[in-house]
Amino acid sequence: MDPVIGLDVAKGKTQVQAFLQKKNPYKRSFTFEHNVLGLHNFYRFYQEVEEVAGLPPSVVFESTGHYHEPVLQFLEDKQVIYYLVNPVLSYEAKKASLRKVKTDAIDAFHLGELYYKNEDLKPFQKKSIRMMNLRNLTRQHDSLTGTYVQTKLQFLTILDQVFPEYRKVFGALYSPTSLATLLQFQTPQGVKEVTVDQIAEVILKQGAKRSYKWALEKAHKLKEAAERDPFKRNLYTSHVVSLTMYIQILLQYQRHLSKLIEEIDALAEEFDEYEIIRSILGIGGKIAATIISEIGEIDQFNHPKKLVAYAGIDPSVFESGKFKATINKITKRGSSRLRQVLYTAVQCGITKNRNPKLKAYYDKKREEGKPHKVAIIACANKLIHWIYALLDRKEAFKV
Repeated sequence: MDPVIGLDVAKGKTQVQAFLQKKNPYKRSFTFEHNVLGLHNFYRFYQEVEEVAGLPPSVVFESTGHYHEPVLQFLEDKQVIYYLVNPVLSYEAKKASLRKVKTDAIDAFHLGELYYKNEDLKPFQKKSIRMMNLRNLTRQHDSLTGTYVQTKLQFLTILDQVFPEYRKVFGALYSPTSLATLLQFQTPQGVKEVTVDQIAEVILKQGAKRSYKWALEKAHKLKEAAERDPFKRNLYTSHVVSLTMYIQILLQYQRHLSKLIEEIDALAEEFDEYEIIRSILGIGGKIAATIISEIGEIDQFNHPKKLVAYAGIDPSVFESGKFKATINKITKRGSSRLRQVLYTAVQCGITKNRNPKLKAYYDKKREEGKPHKVAIIACANKLIHWIYALLDRKEAFKV
């Protein structure tokens, strides 16, 4: 016998269907909840299948974001062999059915059948807890950064109505010193009511490691900006209130992002892969940490093309009879986060010729007539091959 248990994982509960061998389901499908009682009820059923079959059954389930984590952790604790299946693979298996019916029980049944149909399935090698923590931190940083960017755009909308000339005062509008100064002097009228020396003192108190001369220079610029303001605005109180709110939110985001970066750097430095990937010119700490957290153990990929496919930057192929498509898009079927960070890494590498090898390859593709984005994807493909080779050999990048 070759027993297997298919699990269709959902939010807070899981559907179960067991097989003793191919085309021989065991008992009816049932559901258990993701709590202590539910998980132990499932384990008793697992032991029952093991006793009947004479062998410990394997467990097959889909990767479903974070919903499968309680089940995965429980199986890890019980040292149960399990297969974590890519949803794309299981979706294709479900389409093989002639009947267009979808229920949790049928999905669990299909996952059990998939185990017998696909001989290439391998037991899942779970990322270590440290790797999972690093992935969660980098994803939190990406999510928070996206919200931070949107908040900056909304802040600019209000600033253009309240004090548009303020943009020209500081070189970095969103620096803590700039935002804290604007929090003190939110309108041109407010700037006109104080002296240059008073403004300079306020700027110095914001914590920037600058001289009084620099602060005085910025104070003069702020005074000039207030004088240049061409409108006598009858500002609504809500405008100033909104500006204050956005400044406070931006400063809070900066503190959180700074704290996350510190945690990411500290955790990433525990991995040997971190320094290996950072040795590639153009790749900084945050990008390197994201790459290793999304890839996980390199041992789970026995060929660089599989890592390329996991990133979703492998070209799709369409052939039928004598027809062979010449314009093929990338599949985009793998990790979207890995694909995005590779795209960013390439852009960093070719900017200012930080990575001469990558820039030369990009120029070559452009000379072949490839559009910019196509050349970038080609470079991402090249970069992922480099990363695979470096991690596999445990060597640093050499120019």
